[in-house]
Amino acid sequence: MDRSVDVPRFAVGAGYAVYQGPVWDSGTHRHAAFQIAIALRGEVAMVDAAAVEHRDVVLVVPPMVRHRILAAPDLLTFFVEPHCAFADRLRAGTRRHAAAGIVTAPGLKDLRENDIGMAPSTELDPRLVQAMTALADRSAPMPGVAAAVGLSPQRLRALARQQLGMPLTRWRVWARLRRAAEALRDGQSLVDAAVTAGFADQAHLTRQMREMMGITPAAVLPILRGQSRRAT
Repeated sequence: MDRSVDVPRFAVGAGYAVYQGPVWDSGTHRHAAFQIAIALRGEVAMVDAAAVEHRDVVLVVPPMVRHRILAAPDLLTFFVEPHCAFADRLRAGTRRHAAAGIVTAPGLKDLRENDIGMAPSTELDPRLVQAMTALADRSAPMPGVAAAVGLSPQRLRALARQQLGMPLTRWRVWARLRRAAEALRDGQSLVDAAVTAGFADQAHLTRQMREMMGITPAAVLPILRGQSRRAT
């Protein structure tokens, strides 16, 4: 990845998404993926749910940790999905800290897309990994997904809470947001992208993106379409 690009860039790969460019103060939110925020100039700053400010060259936010990101002129942000092998490394790093929250990770300052990959997690139960992959690929009913991996719906939900720290319903929302971002990038309207991704309508997509990412589809649309100006 060229770290000297002059315009914002967004890309979706197998097991991750990446954004490079300026960021503006976000609303408080929590997402279903690991976030790795790398400052290309200065430091990246975030505020956690207790109003404590964190600053470093690299900050890592585990899934479902509430936070807001402060404005930065040039940030490289990876969203790493929790069922890939690279997420195992991130889980190990966050476990070394006493609190399950935002952590510093200066060792990741040179991270690149090809460092992540989509080898499946070897730490999570393989049935959970299989279920997450199925939920990301299509809007299959949860009982059908559970049956396909040899678990009851109750056991699958319990396994997700135990190993991921979040319900699979949150993961399904994240997967739909990912599909919506891809659809917008490929030229679909906000209305069509919402339907493509499995949301009830554009308003539903907007509510879910604001809650999970602290931004709205309208705000990121120019970036997804390769434009440099900020949406109004």
